[in-house]
Amino acid sequence: MATIKDVAKQAGVSVATVSRVLNDNGYVHENTRKLVIEAIQQLSYKPNEVARSLFKKKSRLIGLLLPDIRNPFFPELARGIEDEIQEQGYQLIIGNIDEKYPKEMDYIQTFKQNNVTGIITATNLTGRSHYDDLSSPVVFLDRTFNDHPSVFADGIDGGRMAASELVKRGSKRITILKGPAQLQTAQDRFNGAIAWLRTEKVDFSVIETSSFSFSDAEVWAKELFEKYPDTDGILASNDVVAAAVLHEALRLGKAIPEDLQLIGFDDIPLSRLLFPPLSTIRQPAYDMGKEAAKLLIRLINKETHFEKNIRMPVMFIERQTTRKVEENG
Repeated sequence: MATIKDVAKQAGVSVATVSRVLNDNGYVHENTRKLVIEAIQQLSYKPNEVARSLFKKKSRLIGLLLPDIRNPFFPELARGIEDEIQEQGYQLIIGNIDEKYPKEMDYIQTFKQNNVTGIITATNLTGRSHYDDLSSPVVFLDRTFNDHPSVFADGIDGGRMAASELVKRGSKRITILKGPAQLQTAQDRFNGAIAWLRTEKVDFSVIETSSFSFSDAEVWAKELFEKYPDTDGILASNDVVAAAVLHEALRLGKAIPEDLQLIGFDDIPLSRLLFPPLSTIRQPAYDMGKEAAKLLIRLINKETHFEKNIRMPVMFIERQTTRKVEENG
């Protein structure tokens, strides 16, 4: 791998001159600049972004915080971010915090040490104030917090849509798995569902949950069927939780969708590979990631007059954990 010294030798100039060209800092004669650029291209030299950021106190690095990389929804968000920022000449550093506050703080410190130029966060700990004190711009993705710029799906409409689809297909005793209380997006899904069910005077029950992890969801699925064995329709807080509920329902011998209907939220790739394939509310994860990246870059560039809180539409994806709508007449 070529170094800055190799570039200087190839171009016949000093290391300091190469540095001035790379950082666009200080006078360099145009002919000399061309020699340096040609040497960089010939040697396929890539500058050390971290070292350069330490020197300039800024970088082309963007930090991304995810709550749990094992959840397939979050890599889809990350892919959308990465594709967008690379087109704009930035690189991505990803921190997986496992829903743990100390790890989140450690990664934020690492981002600061590497002079990231901005941060996108999708963590579950948005009730903290540590984002208010950062000098770099921050965008919340699939999360909302105070007045910070954010990109999120329309959870209220998604919750209403899911409840409506269950009832339309004949469910009369519905159980809702309520997502983590600290996440406004999860509460939006819950509030959208219960508002619709109350308006339509449909019987429903609620199971409180505190995370989106599969292992926790296995416990809640057992609790659900112990408390509400006659439930005939379930709204899960996300697809991972829905997968655990589906697993437990089949273990108990319930016929799906004949005895029990189930709708998830997210539409992760796993959803269509389950058996039976999962009906769900699709969040446009990849597009949400791209929008978050575009929003952050606008903030980095100090642009004005653009929407700082972007709500994206959701849609119902019909698969085989819900019954077909009965046609009248």
